[in-house]
Order: sequence, then C-alpha cells, then structure tokens
Amino acid sequence: MGKSRADQRKEERERRKAERKSSVSTEKGSKDAKAPKSKLREWLDAMVFAVVVMVILRTLFFDLFRIPTPSMEKSLLVGDYLFVSKVHYGTRTPMSLGIPFTSIYLKGLSIPFGRIPGFTDVERGDAIVFNWPADQVDIIERRMHYIKRVVGLPGETVSVVNKTVMINGEAQELLPTMQQYWLVYKTDPRVQLNRAALEELGIKDVIQGQDQSVVQMVATPEAAKVITTWPWVDRVEPAIAPANSIYDAAMYPPGRGWTPDNFGELTIPQQGVTIALNPTSFEEYRTVITRYEGHTAEMNADGSFSIDGTPATEYTFEQDYFFVMGDNRDNSEDSRFWGFVPMDHVVGKALMVYFSWDAESMLPRFARLFSLIH
Repeated sequence: MGKSRADQRKEERERRKAERKSSVSTEKGSKDAKAPKSKLREWLDAMVFAVVVMVILRTLFFDLFRIPTPSMEKSLLVGDYLFVSKVHYGTRTPMSLGIPFTSIYLKGLSIPFGRIPGFTDVERGDAIVFNWPADQVDIIERRMHYIKRVVGLPGETVSVVNKTVMINGEAQELLPTMQQYWLVYKTDPRVQLNRAALEELGIKDVIQGQDQSVVQMVATPEAAKVITTWPWVDRVEPAIAPANSIYDAAMYPPGRGWTPDNFGELTIPQQGVTIALNPTSFEEYRTVITRYEGHTAEMNADGSFSIDGTPATEYTFEQDYFFVMGDNRDNSEDSRFWGFVPMDHVVGKALMVYFSWDAESMLPRFARLFSLIH
C-alpha cells in the first residue's frame, strides 16, 4: 500500500532539514580549519613574542649595559658589555611611559617611585649601575646611566685624606684592579724610562714634566710596589692634587678648598635619620632636600630655616644614599664632584661581563667573556 501524501510531505521535510544541518556543519568545519601561516607571518609572530619576553625580562629581572668611559679601569674596560641584576636590590617599578629600549617617552608624565623587595642590600664594594643624579632630565629613570663602586653606606662618614678613602675614620685599601696617579722619583734624573717594562705592568699613561728627577704615571698599587724595587727608583708616592680654584668650583659642596684627593668629612644621609639644620648642614644637604626629596628649603635672613614654607630646625631624610667612586680614581667624576647617589636612582648590581670589544684592535677580548665582576 502506498504512502499517504502526509507521510510523503513529512519525509521531504525531514530530508531537507538533514541537508541543512549537513551544510551548516560543513561550513563550520571549513571555517574552523585554519589556513597554514606563511613564513613571513611565522617570523613576525616569533619576533613579537621575543620582544615581549625581552621587555618583561629587562623590566623586571636584568638589564644590559656597555662601559663607555675608562672611569672603572682596570676593573672594567671601555667596550665591556655588562649583565646587571635588578632583583638583587629589588626591581624599580616604571617611572614613565614610553617605547622600550628607546629615549622616546611621554614628557610631563611621572609615575611615583616604587621598588619590589630584593634579596640583598647595597654593600660596600658593589659595582652598581645608577641614573646619574646630576643629569637635568626630570624623570629619574630617563637620566644617564653611570657605573661606580660603592665606597660609603648610609649613615657613615666619608673623607679622602691624601688620596686615601676614610670611612668612619678607618682607611680603605685600594683593590688590586684600582689605579691612580703616582709620583716616581728617580735616583738619577738622566735615567730613561723603560717603556716596555712599564707596559708589562699595564702602565701606559706616563707624564714627564720639566723636572727630570720625577715622573708621574697611572698605575695599580701592585704595579707601584713593583716599581719601587727597580734600581733607578728612589721612592714612589701618591700624586696629590693641589688645592686651587678649579677644584673649588667643581667640588660638592663648593667653597671648602676640597680636592678629589683631600675631601670631606661628610656624613652620608640615611633614611629616618634626623639632622639639625645649621649653615653647614644646610649647605651640605640642600641638594638632597630639594632635588632628591622634592621639598623647598630656604635659609632666611635671620639665620633660621624653612622647609616647604614652614619654619624648621631639623630635617629627617626620606631615603638612603650612597657615596660612590670610580676605580680609576684620577679619571672619574663621582660623588666627590656631584654628591650622593639616592636609593631611588639605583638600577642594579653589575654581575658579569658577557662580552667585550677592544676598539683599538677591532677584536673581542675573549679572556673577559663571561667573567664575574668583583
């Protein structure tokens, strides 16, 4: 018996419904099946991923720097590339918004300073990278980067007496890789210098003045000790810079007759420590109070003082500071010239030389690759 018209229409509706479902499923499957990426797209994706990872790593964990000047020789050489840890002292939070690894940023926008806790404090002898406090750029993290060695810690007194650094009255010995000017006195003025012997000791900077009985040279303490054993040498002494107006104009604070070789004594500011305000302390710490801690400070005509327009007889420091010097003591502009390094300027601790390029020979210094910084 044949199917009724009603049954036939029902079967036809079910067939069409099944066809529609099959069509939608096929269409969806074709959309879900992604077309294979081109080589260019794969390369761009990899580059974007690498840049994002590098930005995160260099923002939070480490940074890379190059030594541009000889202020740290012979510890660090011009052309050394450094791995600098940000996590040792704690990573600073960003202080500005801009394009990573460039000098392009939103001027006028400054983000308050913050620091993720680190696992160690800044210690004496650390080679630290910091933003140069004397740079006139408004935002701290955009100021020029310097590297120096920490000499004095917060709360300590620092001075330099005839080239010897004194911390709390105790003399600090030069490290083997530090160098400075020495005066070498000859037993006979007619003796000619043996340049080859000097170069073997790493001495290249030699100055012979009109007085033929004495010669000035840059050397490490070990090299100076070796020179004293040479038969034509009477004695070797540190070359002490004379007090004059040139140094007076450059030193911090000015007008004291200080030189790079006879400096201080100064107490390094420490967070939470309160000082009495008087003409001497005001002169020594005015830059700290105004530039680094953001207050207005005035000494009134009657000898009293005002902080942010309010009469004050004392001041409490808001952060720690450090006194730093270059290892190449007579070729380094450091805290003797422009003052203390505030903690919010500290970027990190220099740990390793991962590459080194000698511009004179146009060759890598292979012996320095992956060497630790002491």
